[in-house]
Amino acid sequence: MKNLTDYLEAQSFGLCSALGRRWGFSTRSVRLSFVYASFFTFGSPVVLYFAGVFWMNVRRAWRQQRSTVWDL
Repeated sequence: MKNLTDYLEAQSFGLCSALGRRWGFSTRSVRLSFVYASFFTFGSPVVLYFAGVFWMNVRRAWRQQRSTVWDL
């Protein structure tokens, strides 16, 4: 089951796993926090989630676009 969830997370956005690695929490606890917060606040963390996904993808594209100074 862990392989399936890791595959789905990698193929979707990967925000929960990235936050979990960065903050030192398990990916599962980060996902559950988003789900519980969404239920208690009527979906407002979903906006934060998509903003985080957007920012993460922009940073990834920016890093892949120019990896060294000499690529100008």
